[in-house]
Amino acid sequence: MGRLKGLRVLVVEDEGAVALLIEDMLLELGCEIAGSAAHMVKACELASTVDCDFAMLDVNLDGQAVFPVARILRERGIPFVFSTGYGATALDDDFKHCPLLNKPFLIEELEQKLLLALDQSRTRGG
Repeated sequence: MGRLKGLRVLVVEDEGAVALLIEDMLLELGCEIAGSAAHMVKACELASTVDCDFAMLDVNLDGQAVFPVARILRERGIPFVFSTGYGATALDDDFKHCPLLNKPFLIEELEQKLLLALDQSRTRGG
């Protein structure tokens, strides 16, 4: 869990209880919450401006696909992990290579996917 200590994360999740659960897991892993959004407009705003090391993105954000947020983060070189209850078929072809967590997930799975996203980002030079 040490590799994630002190890293700042943006959480984009429209279900309040799920967002709190994810934030609690991230805090337990040693992360800091840089920002949180439940709606597309705020998520895009934060994705454009927040100082963070990576992001957790719910694929379905109040009925809208979160991919505009993912594109902003990708342009900024910020790694992210998708989470969904719909499986890999929920991802756009543009994002099929990205780490994906199927809800519900355990803290160990979250840690593994975050480390994968960070490693992929470093490999790509992001």
